[in-house]
Amino acid sequence: MDDLAYKTLEDYQRAKEQALTHPSQFWAEIATNFDWHRKWDTILEYDFHKPEVKWFLGGQLNITENCLDRHLKTQPNQTAIIFEPNDPDEVAQHFTYKELHSRVCRTANMLKAHGAKKGDRICIYMPMVPELAIAVLACARIGAIHSVVFAGFSAAALAARINDASCSMLLTADGGYRGSKVTPLKDIADKALKSCSTVRHSIVFKRTGLEVAWNPIDIWWHEAIKDVDDNCPAEVMDSEDPLFILYTSGSTGKPKGMVHSCGGYMVYTAYSFQNVFQYNKGDVYWCTADIGWITGHSYIVYGPLTVGATTLMFEGVPSYPEYDRFWEVCAKHKVNQFYTAPTAIRALQKHPVELVNKHDLSSLKVLGSVGEPINAEAWHWYDDHVGKNNCPIVDTWWQTETGGILITSLAGVTPQKPTYATLPMPGIQAVLLDNEGNELADENEGILAIKYPWPSIARTIWGDHERYKSVYFSAFPGYYFPGDGALRDADGNYRITGRVDDVVIVSGHNLGTAPIENALNEHPNVVESAVVGFPHDIKGNALHAFVIIRGTVEDANTLEAELRALVSKTIGPIAKPDYIQVVSGLPKTRSGKIMRRILRKLAAGEYDQLGDVSTLLNPEVVEEIKQNS
Repeated sequence: MDDLAYKTLEDYQRAKEQALTHPSQFWAEIATNFDWHRKWDTILEYDFHKPEVKWFLGGQLNITENCLDRHLKTQPNQTAIIFEPNDPDEVAQHFTYKELHSRVCRTANMLKAHGAKKGDRICIYMPMVPELAIAVLACARIGAIHSVVFAGFSAAALAARINDASCSMLLTADGGYRGSKVTPLKDIADKALKSCSTVRHSIVFKRTGLEVAWNPIDIWWHEAIKDVDDNCPAEVMDSEDPLFILYTSGSTGKPKGMVHSCGGYMVYTAYSFQNVFQYNKGDVYWCTADIGWITGHSYIVYGPLTVGATTLMFEGVPSYPEYDRFWEVCAKHKVNQFYTAPTAIRALQKHPVELVNKHDLSSLKVLGSVGEPINAEAWHWYDDHVGKNNCPIVDTWWQTETGGILITSLAGVTPQKPTYATLPMPGIQAVLLDNEGNELADENEGILAIKYPWPSIARTIWGDHERYKSVYFSAFPGYYFPGDGALRDADGNYRITGRVDDVVIVSGHNLGTAPIENALNEHPNVVESAVVGFPHDIKGNALHAFVIIRGTVEDANTLEAELRALVSKTIGPIAKPDYIQVVSGLPKTRSGKIMRRILRKLAAGEYDQLGDVSTLLNPEVVEEIKQNS
């Protein structure tokens, strides 16, 4: 897919100019790199006020033919997926494109044999095993809409997602390995299914050998797949047909089922993967995310496979059996591009650097960061110790809703700047707005928005287009509003500054929590902070700061006084937090975003209204904060 790649800064600037002056033609040119059953009649129709976006109308394709079939002609024996198991003593598996194609077709036939058809919703609740990626592709092969639910979610969270999408089938496993723990996935799924009336079949993959209860709708994967062959012609899909639903947490707590389409999503994920990571044929690329998240969908499965890459899937965690597992895997498989989250980097940074240095990381060419803005300390540690100051770092900004990376440097092509996502991708028209929705020019700080559609934008929220309009298009009509603030430097680089909807009114003053957190983080003893509002009899609202510190507090009163003085000096006395609570961690989603909704409930003492915390990366932190409040 070299035709997709910008190799020089001149290529990049030329593409940016073309995308700005002739945006539709720009994307049409990129889309010609893919296999279509029928070429589109109209490149783009959109109206951000309705809102409605349609790309490549009249075009017909199947994304799996682009991920698999076309590579059979050119590189059938190229490794498509490397599977690195949780247990380092278990042998890694390698699947060629030919083998992966065969496995996907057999799995697709297994689904069809149990009644699955085009348009059906199939829920996938599985550990990070190759069959998870295979199941995703098998659904796409037959035109069924997959809805992957991360295999750490609770029964209640799983049931809510199955019911929202009216899924007719569940694909799960007896259990899943995650470090030293075994998660009883089948038991959790059984609890969920008690309140799910639409599921007709539950197909169970045997991974751990856990004993499981058996129900009339249950079928063993290994038995069902014995009865089918690997000849499964791909269902022809319209470009705008839904490819998948993926749920993301809403600010109200009710998950939003973001719907992504077949054609535009394919075009953008392949284009962004190729350019951001500067992938070359034969490279080994590793994204450490789970396929249960959008990062896994776009940059473990669809993006890499569409361009014919070798993509690594990891079942385990960075701390098992030791805190050098990431580096051990990089050395073992001679990884070239490594993409992980700042949360993981900060966790590994706390451990002796010898754990990094004992492994040969000379194969690494590109490092990536995803999930949240990366702080300067973590950026430099990553650069110095993992990249040896020899690997560009791509700090990528995007969301479940965007489908692909929107703001980032391109590895080795465009300049990087620590803590900045840097520049919008060619074809992405990012702007800064003031509170009234006016565009801000030059070096500035404001509300981030996108003023023109890109192919992988989510088309709607499943079953609730009004909510889609309300959340993303109502605040600033005519723009896509992601909910983030940003600052832009003199060179046009963007730095994401935090959520702009985290505003607390204290004594009639509108206080953004992001600037207060930035002030707290300036203290040499503070690692990370989060500030939320809670009801106050006199002020209306007061501020509660949760801070993670280095080491231990010798004098809590002195630290609190210093922190308040810092905020007062940086922002003003009105912004001083009423309460400062030292915590060991902050409740975060698995993509690294702080769950401020939960912090607000904790600050207000509304412990019975926390909702389901099992979907968090670190649910134990919630209990700890409660105990120490």
